[in-house]
Formats: sequence, C-alpha cells, structure tokens
Amino acid sequence: MTRIMVVGRWEGDAAGRLREAAMRLYGERGYEQTTVADIAAEAGLTARTFFRHYADKREVLFAGSEMLLAHMVEALDAAPASEGPMRAVAAALDAAAVVLSRDPAFSRRRQALIEANAELRERELIKMATIATALSEGLRRRGVPAEDASLGAEAGIAVFKVAWEQWITSPEGLDLGGVMTATLERLTMMTDSAGSGRRSGPRT
Repeated sequence: MTRIMVVGRWEGDAAGRLREAAMRLYGERGYEQTTVADIAAEAGLTARTFFRHYADKREVLFAGSEMLLAHMVEALDAAPASEGPMRAVAAALDAAAVVLSRDPAFSRRRQALIEANAELRERELIKMATIATALSEGLRRRGVPAEDASLGAEAGIAVFKVAWEQWITSPEGLDLGGVMTATLERLTMMTDSAGSGRRSGPRT
C-alpha cells in the first residue's frame, strides 16, 4: 500500500514520527510482525535514527514510563507532612491521572496492543512493579515503617490498575483523576467495613 508522507507536519519531531508510525503499523500488521526497519521506513527515517530515540520496538510503547514515575514520586514527596501515607499515595495517583489522560486515544490504542501481546504485558507488569517500589521508598522517606510502606504502595498500585481498567474501557470523557479518587474511596470503605466487622464480632 502506497503512503503519502506529510513530513513537514513533523519536522524536528523524529520521536513523535516514529511513535505514530509504530502505532499505525502495530495496529495494521500486529506488534510481532512489525520490525524496527518497518517503523523507520514508515516514518521516513532510518533505523539508526530509531535507535537514537528508542532502545527497541517495545520501548515505543513505554517511553513515557520514566516521566510518569517522576511525576508520581514528586507528588508523593510534595504531599504535606501532616498527611497520612494513603493521602500521599493519593497525590501520586492524581499526578499519574494528569499525565495519562493527556491523550486518551493513544492510551486506548496502546492498551489494546499490550493486552494482545504477552511480551508487552510482561513489560507492563515490570513498569508497575517499578512504580510500586518507588512509592514504597517515597513512603519510607516520610517515616513510614517499611512493611507499612510496602503495603501502602501495593494498595496504591491496586487502585491504579482497577481505575485504569475502568477508565480505559469507558466512553471517552470520563475523568481519570475522578475514577482514581473514587476507587481509592471504595477501597477505604471496604477496609473500614472489614475493621468494623472484626470489632463487632462475637468474642470467644
């Protein structure tokens, strides 16, 4: 199929050209059937240029992970010292929502590709584990004991995953930050209910 490349629109944005080309080809041919050479040719660039911006074809879909992590950790660290651990985690989730909701269409295309490929799903799990570790370290910097810090971070990741799944499968226009907040509130209500149930149960 012959394509007409409108290069002027992307001048000076090789990374963006490569990302768009990759997403287009992944959607048309499939991730596994697309090579770096294919992506570079589609973008009107060279494979050498591709590797200046991305380590491999997988990283086209994960290039924003470091920025996402940095924003989340910065928000957690900036939360007032008077806030409890989960409020600090909530601040990190709010920051993630701001970053991830900038381009909903891309997020949905990216998620569909990840779900269709085992290698990409594994890479996504690694990303989430990295975020969990960073949040746990951030909570420890706030004086939270190590075990509680790990628990808080993992709870935050659980909220992240559930809210993300709801947002990504809902009609466009739903606010990701609102979904994150509502999901965290649901978790809080569930844990409060569990605690109340234990306190009101029969004594033995």
